Amino acid sequence: MNHIFDWFFSQYQGIPTHLVVLEFIGVFFGFLSVWYSKQENILVYPTGIISTAIFVYILFVYSLLGDMLINAYYFIMSIYGWYYWTRKDANNHEVPVTVTTKKEQVWSLIIFLLTIMFIVIFYKLNDKFNGWIPYVDTFTTAVFFVGMWLMAKKKLENWVYWIIGDIISVPLYYYKGLMFTSFQYLIFTIIAIYGYKAWKKSLNNSLQML
Repeated sequence: MNHIFDWFFSQYQGIPTHLVVLEFIGVFFGFLSVWYSKQENILVYPTGIISTAIFVYILFVYSLLGDMLINAYYFIMSIYGWYYWTRKDANNHEVPVTVTTKKEQVWSLIIFLLTIMFIVIFYKLNDKFNGWIPYVDTFTTAVFFVGMWLMAKKKLENWVYWIIGDIISVPLYYYKGLMFTSFQYLIFTIIAIYGYKAWKKSLNNSLQML
């Protein structure tokens, strides 16, 4: 066990202590945010805002531009989602879980393609296409952008995008040397699977009440 801990923390040799502490705090609030999302709890957004704000700074320091933009976008969408989830209908009911409409599916594709175009241009301008990581990073950025938009709209399919992006991110962050974050995405993958099941049950319950 000691060898595992020694190996784990050896990945942080030479990294400033404050960045390690901030990463741990960001991961902790990230866990809370995903857990609250699974529970359809509005606290998903304040906890998410704290986590994403921290990671915007960390990823800027690491020059991981695509990931930094993801978290900046999460921050903005968390504010929107916080507002959207607290809306009430004429009967004072909160926004329920729903599936995407044809129009929303088209918008999901548009967001995905526009995100890829934007990140490619961003990387090109900063001469960052120097290996395979930027290509994977571009894809996961687009996947997460769609996932976050669908979550803010309280759409069941958001979990599918999170699962895909989380699975890819586990080895990606491990390779980058961000061990806490890699472990975070492993747990995110598990929570996202249960989140899909929980939201599916909530959707079925809503349909039965109609």
